[in-house]
Amino acid sequence: MVAGDRDRDAAGRARNARPRDALGRPLPYGAEGEPRAPEGVVRTPEATLAEAQELLDAGRPFHAHEVLEDAWKTRPDDERDLWRGLAQLAVGLTHAARGNPAGTVTLLGRAVRSLATAGEAARRHGVDVAGLLRWAEPRTSAAQARGPVELTPPRLRTPGTDPTR
Repeated sequence: MVAGDRDRDAAGRARNARPRDALGRPLPYGAEGEPRAPEGVVRTPEATLAEAQELLDAGRPFHAHEVLEDAWKTRPDDERDLWRGLAQLAVGLTHAARGNPAGTVTLLGRAVRSLATAGEAARRHGVDVAGLLRWAEPRTSAAQARGPVELTPPRLRTPGTDPTR
């Protein structure tokens, strides 16, 4: 998959084939990394939310972001803000886990803006936007103050709508 100085897939799109650690940081070629979710998988919203929650709960927010990003790219346009916001939330948590307060603030801020406009798509899929906004606020404030950020993952679904709970 390496062509020239960039990794590319069969269609010529740039892809990073380097192994990654649990928080998505690239490792040297040949190193043993974490298993990655394959890109471009079309999942149902239910499967996307369940898989992303499992990854978040396992302390793998970067990998949850990859699952949510697939939904962002494949779901209808009226759901774009929902899936983008959820993916950004997972990346914000990734930055917090990596100890990057600036990245935490930036990505959680983007997540809040996207989720705040998710509207009907969030309701349709049982996503707890209000709970996610409450989850993000103290983490954003802690990162802005350069203090420790609580890494407990968010609950994506509205209580009572998550069949895995």
